[in-house]
Formats: sequence, C-alpha cells, structure tokens
Amino acid sequence: MLDRIADPRGRRTPYGPPDAVERLAAALPGRMRDALPPVIRLGSPWPVRVDVFLEDGVTEDEVERWVPAASAAGSHGDAVDLAVRGGRVVGVRGRAGDRVNHGRLDPREWPAWRPRPGRLTRPLVREGGRLVESTWDAAMDRVVTRSRRLLAAPGGWGRIAFHTGPRLFLEEHYTLAVIGKAGIGTPHMDGDTRGCAAAAAAALAASFGTDGQPGSYTDVDHCDALALWGHDCAACHPVLWERMLDRRLGPGPPAMIVADPDRTPAAREADVHLAVRRGTNVALLNGLLHELLANGWHDAAYVAAHTVGVERLWRTVEAYPAKRAAEICGVPVARIEQAAEILGAAERLVSTVGPAFLGSNQATAAACQVDNLHLLLGMLGRPGAGLFQLGGPGCDALETGSAGDLPGLRNWADPGHVRELAGLWNVDPAVIPHWGPATHATQILGYAEEGSVGLLWITASDPVSATPGLEQVLAREDLFVVVQDPYLTETARLADVVFPVAAWGEKTGTVTGADRTVHLCEKAVEPPGEARADLAVLLDYARRMDLRDRDGLPLVGWTDAESAFEAWKACSGGRPCDHTGITYDRLRSGGVQWPCTPAGSYGAERLYAGGRFATEPGRCQAFGADLATGAEYGEERYRADDPRGRAFLHAADYEPSPEVADDEHPLVLLVCRAPRRSPAPPHLEVHPGDAAAYGVEEGDLVRAESPRGALEAVARLSGVRPGAVVLRLDGRSEAVARAAAELTLTSWDPVSRQPLRTAVAVRLVRVAPRPGEPAGALTPVEGVCSAAAPLGHGVAVSERYEEV
Repeated sequence: MLDRIADPRGRRTPYGPPDAVERLAAALPGRMRDALPPVIRLGSPWPVRVDVFLEDGVTEDEVERWVPAASAAGSHGDAVDLAVRGGRVVGVRGRAGDRVNHGRLDPREWPAWRPRPGRLTRPLVREGGRLVESTWDAAMDRVVTRSRRLLAAPGGWGRIAFHTGPRLFLEEHYTLAVIGKAGIGTPHMDGDTRGCAAAAAAALAASFGTDGQPGSYTDVDHCDALALWGHDCAACHPVLWERMLDRRLGPGPPAMIVADPDRTPAAREADVHLAVRRGTNVALLNGLLHELLANGWHDAAYVAAHTVGVERLWRTVEAYPAKRAAEICGVPVARIEQAAEILGAAERLVSTVGPAFLGSNQATAAACQVDNLHLLLGMLGRPGAGLFQLGGPGCDALETGSAGDLPGLRNWADPGHVRELAGLWNVDPAVIPHWGPATHATQILGYAEEGSVGLLWITASDPVSATPGLEQVLAREDLFVVVQDPYLTETARLADVVFPVAAWGEKTGTVTGADRTVHLCEKAVEPPGEARADLAVLLDYARRMDLRDRDGLPLVGWTDAESAFEAWKACSGGRPCDHTGITYDRLRSGGVQWPCTPAGSYGAERLYAGGRFATEPGRCQAFGADLATGAEYGEERYRADDPRGRAFLHAADYEPSPEVADDEHPLVLLVCRAPRRSPAPPHLEVHPGDAAAYGVEEGDLVRAESPRGALEAVARLSGVRPGAVVLRLDGRSEAVARAAAELTLTSWDPVSRQPLRTAVAVRLVRVAPRPGEPAGALTPVEGVCSAAAPLGHGVAVSERYEEV
C-alpha cells in the first residue's frame, strides 16, 4: 500500500527513450551495463507502479471486487479501479495497464471517493420558501409544466437555459445537447468549461482548425525538451508531473523551461525559469518567436508547406527582440536567449499550457503563440513533439455540444454543418440555434438577472460558490431554478426543484482525458435512496416533454448509457473527434484515443501527422476572430486565406493589463490553488523584502484591500515575486474564495469569452496586534511596491476549477 504520508508521490521510476538507453549502455563496460537497474535497461515506456489507497482498516485481501473507472480528479483521464466491499466503495488503485497513468494515482484521488456531508437521497421542491422532500413524479411535473408554459409563449425557446459542470459523462453531455439544441432550440447552453477550458479550445481551433489536443502523453517518453507555460504541473497535473520527473532522472533527460511568475516546484526543477510579470505572456512568447525567426532556428520548409501567415507573424514579432521582451516581462535578457536556444536546438519538444496563460491577460492570444512556437519548429504529429492546452476538465462537454458549440466540433456559422446535424436528428435546421455564437455562461446568468431567462437548469455544478452575487439572481421570483446534483450545494439551497443524482462510482459512462483518451467508468455501487443517474433524469425529462423529430418519433431514442454512446458515435462520424471505432467492449480492455474509426484498433495517438490540419472550409470548427477584439471574421475572409489544410500562424501585439499597482494600492494580489487540502487556514504569502518594508511579520493577521472589497488572512513570508501577494486556497475555504472573487476585477477574453479574474492591486492592513502591542499601534501598511513597474495580471480565482 502506498505510504502517502512518508512519500506522498510514491517512489521514482527513472526511464529514458530507447535511443538514449542504447547510447548509455554502449558507452559502459559489460559488467557495468549488466548492473543497470531493470527499469533503466527497459527504457521506454514509462515503468508501471501501482498505487493503492484503501479505507483505514481495509486490506487488499478484503476487497470483494475491483471495478474499472476513470479519475474523478483533474483532467488527465487516469484509469483507476474502485475497491468495493459490503456495497460501498472503500478505496481506489491505479490501473497498471492504463496508457495514461501506468498505475499511478493523483494524490487528489485519495479522498475523492469518500462521501461528503449533504448527500441528497430524495427530490426536493420549494414550498413556502423552503425545500421539502417530494416524489420524482411531482418534482419532474413541476419542471415540465414550467418548461411547457415558457415554450408556449413567442420566443419561448430563449426563456430556457442550461448551465452544466464537467462531472457529467459524455453520454449525459450529448443527451443534454440534443434536448437543448434540437428539442428546445435554445442558444443558452454553457457551463463551467467557459471558466477554465474555453481559451484552450479557442486557441486550438484558431490555429489548427478544430479543438482537440494534438499530442499524446507518450510524447514525454521521447522528447528532448519540455516547456511548461503558466502552470505548476506538480500541483495541477501530478501524474503527468511524475512522468516528467522520471524522464528527468533517467538517461538522456530532456531540458526543461518553465514560464511562471512564482518559484513553484516545477520552476525549481527547471533548467530555465522565466519568472514573467503576470499578464505579459504575449510579450514573452513574441520575444521567443523573434529569436527563433531572426536566428533561423525554425523549420522553414515545414512552415512554407504547412502554415499560413508567417509574414504577418514576423511583422509583429520583429518589434520584440529579446531586450524589449525582457523589459516588459521583467525577465533577464540572458534567460530569454537561453530559453530560445533550447527551443531552437530541440529535436522533440513537448509543451503544456496552464491557467496562468489560459486565465490571464490576452488568454487566447497567448495560447496561440505557443501553437505558433510548435508550428515554426515543426513539432507536431510525431513522437516526442506534443502540445497540450491544459484548460481543465470539460473535454466531453466541448465535443458533444453541451458547452456552447455544436456537437462534433461543428461550426455554427457553416450552413452545411447545421444541415448535417438536422439530418442526423431529423429536425428542421431552423430549430438548431446557429444565428450567432452560443450564449456564454456569464451572459446566461446576466439574462437570468434581467428576467429574460425564466428557467435555469444547473447540472453537476455549483456556480454560487464561485460567483459573487449570484445568490440574489437565483432568488428572483420570476426565475425557476432546477438543480441536479448529488449534494445539497450552495446552489441547490436556492433551487425550486432539486434532483438527487448518482455520484462517481454509482453510474456508467465514458470520460475523455486531456490527450483524447476515452475511458469507460463502470457502475460500482448503487446510489443512496432514490438518487438516479444524471442520464436517467434527462431521459425522463425528454420523455415527459414529448420531444419528437419531424416524423413524430422520439427525438431522444436511446434508453441507457451504451445506447447513448452509440448515438453519439453517429454524430461524431467523419468529424475530427470521430468515435465510430470505439465500443464499450473495446473500452473494457483499456482506454482508446479519438479519432478512431472501425478500421483503427486504438485510435490516432497524435493529430496532424504529415502537417495536415482540419482547416478546410467545411471541416473547420470556426472561421476565426480578431485576437484583440474578438470580432468574428466570417467565411468569406476565412476562404481568402486559402488554408487548404494548413495551420494558421496568428500574430498578436502585447496589450498591457487593465489593472496595475499604484501608490495607493502598491501590491498585486494573486489567488492560486494549493496542491492539496490542508488543515491550516488560508494565508497570504508575502516576499520577505516587502514584509520588512511594510512592517509585516510571519503570522500577522492582515487584510488585503482593493477598491472593490477586502479579505483577511494570516501572513506568511515566502519566495513569491517582490510586489506580489499570493492567496492560496485548498478547496475548503469557500468564504475566502468568494471574498477573493469580490476583490478582483472581472473581465473576459475577447475571443473565447472566458471570464478572467484578474490580479488586483491591493494594500495591506495589519488587523490584529501582536502579543504585548497596543491595538492603537496598528496602521495601514504603506509604501511603494518594491517592483515599481506594472506587474500585469494573471491567474486568480478562475483557477479554482482545477480544485477537487
């Protein structure tokens, strides 16, 4: 059993690519070669290490059965097995044969299977201002009656909205999309993915034609350079981080570059740490792209044959030599030049992009510049050349259409795509919302506040805990709120109807991980009381609403998870996310990557082999938008670029953050996710130099004040960047998270409409005297920020979507 206290990340298993192992072995005398540990001699692939975590007092021999499932934490898609004993889940272990985790467990997986307080077992309805227990028939009748009343009025389709979280299975996401887009015809369908994955999806579609991660996790096994852009992989993606560490400890280790404002564990491991000012990511990448192009460190033949826009890109990045980029970003020129040399010399580069890019100033533009980097180097479609835009969980919502876009990564502005869906569903094309971009999540809540949305159905999400002021919106008398969740969340407490649903391990369905690997989760135990699977709730609603196609047949013709998956396969056929070759029986043998046709046994490990991209009109997911304004380009301009299956190199000038420090508020507050839950209270990390200048000591209770609000926490001196104050949340501090959200300025990325909780300028006030100090001695912390130049903005509360 894994000793999670003494060694929380388990033992290391160093390994290297086969060519590195062969070179090492050839250079050693025979006796030394024979003495190499087996894991070293094996080389690739990553060695198996099975982690197990069981309830206290339970041994592996006492487990009655192990049920296949997939990770309930994070977005990487690790395969796990659930331990069942006495009708309960009593533990979890990593799946030894899984292509993603090779038996390892994300530390966040350890508590994920434990039940939480507030579990729902019967439907609830609002009576006399409070929630009371009801029957399924009575609760569903209320929802159906309100839905029909709204639909009967002119424009009634626009009065119903859906907000969805990432905890649904693919089959449930697709069923919801069909109900909303073909049955009701509402454009108001989005959810939590808008707050974490929208910029990643937008950048991938803008550069390569459609969403979908180009790389495979096995690229880590082959690469000779790793670049981590804007995230602490150790905290956000611990299993992937273990894979990287094991490569770094084996023969032929890859060089590592980390671009992150803080000195995180990943930054400490890196050969080059680019400690950029928050919000200056585009300037940093422009400087690196300038170095690659100016020095000829790029694959000119690949660029000429497989990309569009290199001239425009050069005209932009020509103005960002390393010296200018360094001045903007606050990074030494030598480090930018060193990073550029590593990138230019790499033969196989893996990049991962995280929240400090995807949740920061110019989010989509910054992510596109990382795409540009790989295109200039020709680092796509072959072993060791991989790219991952790690926006968080939500792949299934994005692919199936429950998160804004049309199912199958189709283009709402392409009439041919709309006709395809109409033919598949046998409905009038006019029913499918396609007259403009889908309503994004924040806008849906705005419509609810205005009163134009009369029914808001929230599934597998708790937006109240992350959105300041939403309580007043959901409490409106003219808004009917439906919540579908296993627990009585803060959002559920405000609902008119609450449906109790199955939790992880209590239902069957599939999930897709970050490298497009689809896993099957089998039902391990029964849900408590009268709780039902989310799919069963949606199917019941479709039946009671009597949703029908043009021939009078039921619009939703499937009855269980497997038949829902078969319906989705038909929708995905011929699209970049083709699932037609995947079956439940095949998934019972292990995860399968899409695209996978019946002729492909295991799916495509990498996208864009041979430099062929999904950019042709008729195939692409979008016709593009201006990275600065978000203005849609339209089909005519798109065709004028004549992509012909080539990728787009998108240029973007650096634009400063809308909020910077000043004399009144000299520090910049950032809100970050802690790597794991902690019994300690939330704390504010302050650089020792700033603390000394402002009279703050370790353990002082301080208040961070912005023009919009304040929060209190204990001060802790740490190695954060001078001029920055960092609040770390671990998922238990909901009140502090809400206070932090109220402090920050909400803005939106112009392309993806992803909400950005910007960093905020604050001042510190010590609010409690030290022992022996009179209370009157307390004064506001004053002074000028020691990093006097604007720090920009970056990751903030939006990162909480990565929390468990």
